[in-house]
Amino acid sequence: PRAARRGLPSPLQRASKRAGANRSTYQRAAFAPRHEGGGADPEGSMGFDAIRGVQAKREFYTIMCTFATITKHFEFDRDPRIAPEQRAQRKLRESRIPEIASYILENRDAYVFSSITVSVGDRVRFIPSPGQGSDGRLGKLYIPLDAPILINDGQHRCAAIRSAFEKDPTLEGERVSVVVFEDRGLQRSQQMFADLNKHAVKPTRSLGLLYDHRDTYARFIVKMINDIEVFSGRIEMERTNISHRSKNLFTLNGVADATRYLIKMKPKTKSIAGERQRLAVEFWNRTAANIPQWSLLMEGRITTAEMRKGYVHAHTNMLNALGLAGHIVTKREGWRDDLRGLQGVDWRKDSPVWRDKIVMDGRMLKNRLGIKRAANALLAELGIGERVEEAV
Repeated sequence: PRAARRGLPSPLQRASKRAGANRSTYQRAAFAPRHEGGGADPEGSMGFDAIRGVQAKREFYTIMCTFATITKHFEFDRDPRIAPEQRAQRKLRESRIPEIASYILENRDAYVFSSITVSVGDRVRFIPSPGQGSDGRLGKLYIPLDAPILINDGQHRCAAIRSAFEKDPTLEGERVSVVVFEDRGLQRSQQMFADLNKHAVKPTRSLGLLYDHRDTYARFIVKMINDIEVFSGRIEMERTNISHRSKNLFTLNGVADATRYLIKMKPKTKSIAGERQRLAVEFWNRTAANIPQWSLLMEGRITTAEMRKGYVHAHTNMLNALGLAGHIVTKREGWRDDLRGLQGVDWRKDSPVWRDKIVMDGRMLKNRLGIKRAANALLAELGIGERVEEAV
């Protein structure tokens, strides 16, 4: 192995060495009274109330760990000299940690974490509870104090827990569930990491907006689409794309992005002032009233599928261009009258207005440059000399 050729220790050897060096007399003394579930093992182990299970013919255990335990005992492999093939984890992305830590600190009464998965590089001992027999599932799990505990899944959550705990020590008693396996070598740890992440499915942006009740902007967008006739009942609330025959006109995240362009709101901003909310609602209502095919859709005289086939304004990228142009339009004193010019725009896909801007060889372009060009073409059609200069 490359690590051996370089004279470098394996991940577990590195962790074990760090464990011995990092577990000071103070840390051992400080930890001893706070064993998870009570009592220290006479051999100097951490004791945890645990549930034992069997998966793929191997025993594993589920325990509850305090933030203090995670901070003092869970290991991160940060040695920059180690090649990826000699690590059991992906490289820690430090930029992710502050955001997750802030999530904990700002939501002390409502944050939620899924289980952490770890491998213990030493023998663990499970003692069933009295009356359960040798095959009992409930009992006490003992892990040696100096055992290396490597994180197979959840290292960014653990790093954020450590960061939050260091900023607010009153978090020490907070707990998160941990699934514990006995370590079976580097290859097995790498396979565990691959398996745990291979089938993970991140929720779509639309679903994230729909379910995020802390995000004021997301709540506003969900309410707005129900208040605006052209959007109401015609928004895909879960997926980030729409099939050709769908009755839905746009996606929830598409409307959210277009509205951010309209009010020039930064992507991670989660609040929106009342006057900007009112501006967004009025802009989209007036836009709908001035685009002939949108009016026909509201009257039931055209379908979304027909619009999507023949017109640019039935596609999310053009909606974003409308929002981008709308930011410039709504700064003008007579912007409501300006929007009447939308009635005379040639919205057909084969119109020269959109060719090589947001339509190429009859297909809608999906890049940001196309959105910017379409917004500028729209401003020109409305007789407005100002242009979108900045990158989208």
